[in-house]
Amino acid sequence: MIIEDTISKKISLVTSIIDLKKNNIIPIKIKKKIEIVVVPNFGEINSHQDNVGIILEERKILKILSKRYKDVKITEINCEEDLEQLVNRKPDLVFSGVKYFLFNSKKVWLNDYLEIFAIPYIASSKTALDNESDKNIAKKIMQKANIKTADFFITNPGEHLNESSIPLKFPLFIKPVTGGDSRGIDKNSIVLNFESFTAKVLDIKTKQNSPSLAEVYLSGKEYSVGIFENSVDRSLRAMPIEIIVKKNIDGNCILDFDVKKNDEEKVILVTDSKIFKKLSKLAKASFKALGGKSLGRIDIKMNDLGVPHFVEANLMPGLRKGYFYRSCVLNLEMSYEDMIFSIANTGLSSH
Repeated sequence: MIIEDTISKKISLVTSIIDLKKNNIIPIKIKKKIEIVVVPNFGEINSHQDNVGIILEERKILKILSKRYKDVKITEINCEEDLEQLVNRKPDLVFSGVKYFLFNSKKVWLNDYLEIFAIPYIASSKTALDNESDKNIAKKIMQKANIKTADFFITNPGEHLNESSIPLKFPLFIKPVTGGDSRGIDKNSIVLNFESFTAKVLDIKTKQNSPSLAEVYLSGKEYSVGIFENSVDRSLRAMPIEIIVKKNIDGNCILDFDVKKNDEEKVILVTDSKIFKKLSKLAKASFKALGGKSLGRIDIKMNDLGVPHFVEANLMPGLRKGYFYRSCVLNLEMSYEDMIFSIANTGLSSH
């Protein structure tokens, strides 16, 4: 009698599990190994690291991906041996925002290293990241591809001794050649004369240790376009958003470092279909020209005639509350969880 009761209970349990699976109450997980790769940060929490393009909320991402995939874990790389062990495990996907590692002063670029072993990853290769991170290179690539971008030149303190030596007319917009998150951009970035030009170029060299990119000032509206690569046919989906910034004390709307840091800007959906198409076309062309892969963000600004111009790109966009995430929310009504699944899915199908 006891044996019969036990068998009956087991049959009942198995039947219940099958019923639950049919009703999607117990999800059947996909048999994939995913490693979320991070590096230690010895500074403040979420502080900037030159070798990290995307600061991941790794435990949150672990929880999300574990809902769908069978084997997901966080891996911290502290030395070259850790990296070698990673490729020996041959995961189906490395989900990481790390650009490169420094091992005894030797740079090892993560995605290029994974490419050697045919291990799928998210985001772009070193070549594309180099194209994007140097604004001088990025704008030259745009010019070569016949993509509109403001005329510009590169300069350092003392290089231009008088106004007549400057190749473009004022007003100009001055920013560092390298660096993201609007570092080095402030209310003095719009220069109207030679004195303000020399002061801002010196300021960037002193504080950012970078040459300056001086470009024709674009006075129109500001946009950012999230890019998602389709995991099946590799086509690109563009997700434009408009960024609205209040006028500063000089009456200018500048998306500077403090505005971004304090979340003072407003982000809205682009509802004008003509503008949407123009922004999407320019963003997709820019992403392709830079050699982007998987995901990215293209920043665009209008001139006084409403013509969109490439400003800069980010091929490792932030995934938390930045413009890429907000472009997903506004355009696709996509939750944070859905965004993470989409990125992982694109990565898994990349090889």
